[in-house]
Amino acid sequence: MGKSNLQLVNECDKFPYYQDDPAFYTDHLKNYHAFKVSGCNAVLGYMVNSVVEKFSWSADCWNVDSKSQTVTLITPPHATPQDRTRLMADTLAEVVKRDIFEVLRGWRNEMYPIYGPGGEFLFEMERSATPLFGVLSYGVHATCYVEDESGLRLWVPRRSKTKQTYPGMLDNTVAGGMSTTEPPFECLIREAQEEASLPEDVVRANTVSVGYVSYFYVRDARAGGETNLLQPEVEFVYDIKLSADVIPKPNDTEVEAFHLYTVEETKAALANGEFKANCAVVLIDFFIRHGIVTAENEPDYLEILAKMHRRLEFPTASHASA
Repeated sequence: MGKSNLQLVNECDKFPYYQDDPAFYTDHLKNYHAFKVSGCNAVLGYMVNSVVEKFSWSADCWNVDSKSQTVTLITPPHATPQDRTRLMADTLAEVVKRDIFEVLRGWRNEMYPIYGPGGEFLFEMERSATPLFGVLSYGVHATCYVEDESGLRLWVPRRSKTKQTYPGMLDNTVAGGMSTTEPPFECLIREAQEEASLPEDVVRANTVSVGYVSYFYVRDARAGGETNLLQPEVEFVYDIKLSADVIPKPNDTEVEAFHLYTVEETKAALANGEFKANCAVVLIDFFIRHGIVTAENEPDYLEILAKMHRRLEFPTASHASA
């Protein structure tokens, strides 16, 4: 028997909920150190204890408190985001030099922003390092589809078998992480060109912003690098309705090929576990919004909706234009 929609959502949103079992949740947190920055009272991420034990901590800018289970980046009282970014970069450079963590062998040369309460930009760090600190990251996911006399069909890419993360799995038509200062829609335009060869004018003319999904993922071996690292994420979601003559094509080494799937073919691939975990969530969200999955045909409808829009434990940022 294939995986249910709720099982697929649970595979993506794997971190426990306090309200489900407060005692278990409290005990579970003992497996982590809270990551903080001096001058900010918020917890920014959860670091696995084994990661904390292996890290190369520079004594002058880090405080590791085993009793309170906190790791704090120590900065001067009037430190700027650039100051914090430099200290983090120096630390990561030393860790990479010592080749302590496998996940850092997949260095991306992409910078992800870290925010404090009220959306204050605190600093940025290398993308591949974010799971080590368990910090929140942002991305975009889009489903391109065709709707004609043959019905609704979805453009589904298969990831390259040589890709460092989730090789060979099925994906959303367009997806990618948001770098520092990059607005969601501009990220979508960039990723659509890079991954699917979709021209900017086509994307701008046919895209509808349809909300977001959020979840607290726990990485497994398919993610590359160490397992059980934490990866909380917010993904801004878009639908792109294409005409039959617009065909997504690979434009880099990340995608092997695009295929036009019927709804039933997509459902079967989901049930077979062929999709990357967060991509499965985005497709279930698509099916709900398009009336394919409803309260009448999905017994776990309410729980699925709630878990796809998790209120995360860490500060979040507004990406609205000033």
